[in-house]
Amino acid sequence: MKTVSFKRVLLHVAFWLVYLTEDVTLIYLWDKDRQPGVSINHQLRFAVLNGLCALIPKLVFVYYVLYYNLPKLLNSKKERKKYIAQFLLALLMTTILFRVIEIFFLEPVIYKGSLDFGSFFSIQWFLQMLADIGFVSGAAIMIKQFRLQLAAKEREKNLIRDKLETELKFLRNQTNPHFLFNTLNNIYALARKRSNETADVVMRLSKLLRFMIYETGTEQIKISDEVKMLDDYIELERLRYDDRLTISFIREIDDENERIAPLLLIPFVENAFKHGASQSRFESFINLEMNMQNGMLEFTISNSKEQNGKKINDENIGLSNVRRQLELLYKEYEVSIKCEDTVFMVFVKINLRQYANL
Repeated sequence: MKTVSFKRVLLHVAFWLVYLTEDVTLIYLWDKDRQPGVSINHQLRFAVLNGLCALIPKLVFVYYVLYYNLPKLLNSKKERKKYIAQFLLALLMTTILFRVIEIFFLEPVIYKGSLDFGSFFSIQWFLQMLADIGFVSGAAIMIKQFRLQLAAKEREKNLIRDKLETELKFLRNQTNPHFLFNTLNNIYALARKRSNETADVVMRLSKLLRFMIYETGTEQIKISDEVKMLDDYIELERLRYDDRLTISFIREIDDENERIAPLLLIPFVENAFKHGASQSRFESFINLEMNMQNGMLEFTISNSKEQNGKKINDENIGLSNVRRQLELLYKEYEVSIKCEDTVFMVFVKINLRQYANL
């Protein structure tokens, strides 16, 4: 907070220094021909002192408008006339104070009578002061409103990002329990058969859970870690089936250190087992192909399915979850589904280097 406040002070100081420089320059150019016999150094000195003295009522008026009158005027519809009247009154009082400083201080004390400021109620001088005050206050109000609009857009952007991050966490949390539930079912089936592989499966599950808890908390992981996760999951699932299930996983990866969002591909593998092998009474297959070149990932998974006339809807098998994750995480992606009588296939293409950065 201290850094922000100090920065704001510097911005205010910079604004008034720029305005003072502009005002002093105009005063000098306006008065130099009206002061014959006065040296340039003295004229510049007079212009600086004139600008500094005139700055006092402008400062008071501008900050009154910015931090009291304008907020009240914008936020109070019922008393809007009241604050408009206060604004006009403050403008009039500032103009009068401006004129008092000119007539009773600048002319006799600073200029020592070398410059005539006219009569106190001169219309010309009054309009000139009004324009001067209106210019600086208008510039300050415009800058403040522009800054407030930028701040409002930034807050809106942060709110949207927070909402999307919350949604993404929710989607991932849906995936993790689903994975755990399926794996525990596998262990239960092995335990019922009193299989000697039960202990090994529990150890594999332990490693997977450790990975999911401690390694997937970041936005991205190495593609090699994601592949290892798929391999371990496939091995866990493979234990549930006998020789009637054939599984192949072909991968060509040019850079194993390429980054990918964690647990992004495993729902596709889960669905292949759930809606393919687990529902088939005969020989079945699951084929996975992964190709990655220059950050472009292509992932294809196909599985056999019973020829029962039923069409699988991707909304029913949880792929809508992954679609939404891809929408939140990547700028360039493609998901296509092909459902035939005996084969169900999903094709995913992602540009891993076009990460959304929520």
